[in-house]
Amino acid sequence: MSGGAAVTEWIARSPALEGQSPPLLERVWASTLPELSRPVASAHTPRPRLLTLNEEIARELGLAAEYLRSDAGMRFLTGEAYDPGSTPVAQVYAGHQWGVYKPILGDGRAALLGERRDRQGRLRDVHLKGIGPTSMSRVDGFATVAPMLREYLMGEAMHALRVPTTRALAVVATGAPRELDGVVAPGAVLARTAASHIRFGSFEYARAHDDPTLLRRLADHTITRHHPHAASAEHPHRSLLDGIVEAVAALTADWMSLGFVHGVLSTDNVLVSAETIDYGPCAFLDEYEPGAHFSSIDRFGRYAYDQQPAIMRWNLERLGDAFAPLLADDADAGERIAQEIVASFDARYRVHRGRAFHAKLGLDHRVSPAVASDLADDALALLAEHAVDFTGFWRDLAAAADGDERPLRSRFLGPVAELDGWLIRWSSLDPDADLIRAANPVYVPRNHIVEETLEAATAGDLEPFEQLLDTLRDPYTERTGGEYRRFALPAPEGAARHITYCGT
Repeated sequence: MSGGAAVTEWIARSPALEGQSPPLLERVWASTLPELSRPVASAHTPRPRLLTLNEEIARELGLAAEYLRSDAGMRFLTGEAYDPGSTPVAQVYAGHQWGVYKPILGDGRAALLGERRDRQGRLRDVHLKGIGPTSMSRVDGFATVAPMLREYLMGEAMHALRVPTTRALAVVATGAPRELDGVVAPGAVLARTAASHIRFGSFEYARAHDDPTLLRRLADHTITRHHPHAASAEHPHRSLLDGIVEAVAALTADWMSLGFVHGVLSTDNVLVSAETIDYGPCAFLDEYEPGAHFSSIDRFGRYAYDQQPAIMRWNLERLGDAFAPLLADDADAGERIAQEIVASFDARYRVHRGRAFHAKLGLDHRVSPAVASDLADDALALLAEHAVDFTGFWRDLAAAADGDERPLRSRFLGPVAELDGWLIRWSSLDPDADLIRAANPVYVPRNHIVEETLEAATAGDLEPFEQLLDTLRDPYTERTGGEYRRFALPAPEGAARHITYCGT
C-alpha cells in the first residue's frame, strides 16, 4: 500500500466517520496463520471506567479519543464490542522458560483483536490483556489495576528513552474485583499495541507442528511484517534471521545502557520485532550491581542484569534451532548456518553497546571505540565497588564536563583515588555536556516510586500516577520542585530490596 493510499484509508476509517460502531480492524494474523490462533470470547465488564488513555497512540491509529472515552469505546477496549469480521484470537506459541522447553504456552489471558494501520500505513496489533480465560489459561485469565498501569507506565517510559517497546493504548477498570492468594484488587484490562506479537516461541511451536508448511508461512509472514528487504535476498529466511539477530543485539544494548532488568527473558517473552514486551517483573537499577535481579521467582539470577546479553544469545540459539529447516535442504547444513548467524550476536552487541556508552560519556567520533569502551568499563567497575547510583552517575557527568565535579563526587563516600584518575582520563578527551544530557536521562521508573504510585492508584488516587507518567514522558529534561527531585533519587538508604512479581 502506498503512503498516500494508506493515509487516505486511515482517514476513511476514523471513528469520527464510523459513528459509534467498533473501529474496523484487519484479521491478517488470524487469516494467515489460523493454526496459531484460537477464538476467544472476552468476559463481561460490569462497570467499565477508563483509567488512562494514550491519545498519541489513538491519533496514530486513527481512533478518536472522544469515541474511546465513550461507553461504546470502553466496550471496544475491553473486548466486548468489536467488528464482526475481527473476532479476537488468543495466539498460540511454545517457549523455553528457565531453560526448559514448554511445548504449548500461548495467550493465557490475552487476545489479539486484530490489526490496524497507522498514519504511515504500518500494520499494528491491537491486543487486550486481562480479558478472562482462554483455552491456554494457567489461572483465571483476569488482571488487576496495578499490573496493567505498571505496563502502561513502563512502555511509555521506555518509548521516551528511545527503546523499542510495545505501548499501551488504554487501561480500563472493569468494576469486577479479582482475588489472588487471598488479596482482593480491582480488575482491569490493558489495551496494548505492538508492531506484532510474534515471539521466538511462535517459531518454536511452528517447528514442532505437524504441518511442515506452517514454519515457512510464519517466516514469510514475519518477512512481510518486519523485514520486507529480506524478500528480495538470495536466501530470504537467512536474511530474516540475520535481521532479527541485529535488532535484538541493538535492543539488548539499549537495556544495558539504561540499567534496565527485564526479569523474565524466556523465549516466549522475546519478540522477533525486537520490541520490549511483558513488564511484570522488570526493574531499573538504583545502585550499580551487575548481578542484580528483582523477580520473586528468579532465585538464582538466571535473568540478572549482567546475564541479559548471554541469555539473549541463548534465546537466539533456540530461535536458530527453529529456523534451521528453512535455511538449507540438508538438516546439518541448516543447523550450521543458523549457528553461524546467531554467533554474530556477540560482536553486534559489542558494537551497539560501545555506541551507547560512547554517547553516555559525551565523546565524539574522534575518540576511538576501544578508548571509550575501556573508559566505560572502568567507570562501571567504580560504580560497582562503591554502590553508586547508575542513572545519577551518568547524568552527573554533564555537570562535570561543564567544570563542576561536585555532584558526581558527592555520590562517593569520601575521596576515591581511582575516581580522580578516571576523571583526568575522561576530561582529557573533551567530553561534550550537551551530548551527555541527550544520552543520559534524569528520570527512569524508580522501583520504589513506581510501587508507591501503583498503590495509590489501586486505592483510587490516580494523581501520583499521572504526575509520574508526565515526568517519564520527558526523561531528559530536569524539572524543579521537591517531588521531581524525589523522582530522580534512588530508594532511601537501608530500604528493603525491591521485589517484582509477574503480575502482568
